[in-house]
Amino acid sequence: MKSMTCKDLGGPCDLEHRGESADDVINAQDRHLKEAEKAGDATHQEARDAMKSRWRHPKQSMGWYRDTKAAFAALPDA
Repeated sequence: MKSMTCKDLGGPCDLEHRGESADDVINAQDRHLKEAEKAGDATHQEARDAMKSRWRHPKQSMGWYRDTKAAFAALPDA
């Protein structure tokens, strides 16, 4: 199990997401950003917009995805 923060994934806060894979933490970040947007948290809006764009344009976002997977792989197991 490894963890990455909202900041590690492009967001503004230090909320920690834990998972067995990079996809686990990416999906947790997506849920976190959706909840922040729903709650009216403007500090997360830029990150939420970027995440929406990545889901809509996955081919264009492969660089971010590869970088995130590599950063996750480099983390020590917690």
